[in-house]
Amino acid sequence: MEQLLPIILQLVAGAVGGNVGGAALKDSSLGGLGNTIAGAVGGLGGGSVLGPLIGMAATAAAGGGGINIGNIAASGVGGLLLQVIAGFIKGQMNKA
Repeated sequence: MEQLLPIILQLVAGAVGGNVGGAALKDSSLGGLGNTIAGAVGGLGGGSVLGPLIGMAATAAAGGGGINIGNIAASGVGGLLLQVIAGFIKGQMNKA
């Protein structure tokens, strides 16, 4: 279970980030389910790529141990970015 917890946190944080992106930028919204799925996928990517970089700084500042807040933040940002990019591409394809 300890190995799955970071993945679950990345999925949830990414889904939240995707829904925030959809709510903030109505033109790039993919709908509720689309925002959640795009955000979750982006959360996995953001948590895997940016998480270790941000996590090292956050862990050092917090004194180590516990939940890695930097990884969760990177997952949320990754989810938001992927949702906005996917929504923008979808909007451009609909115009053509």
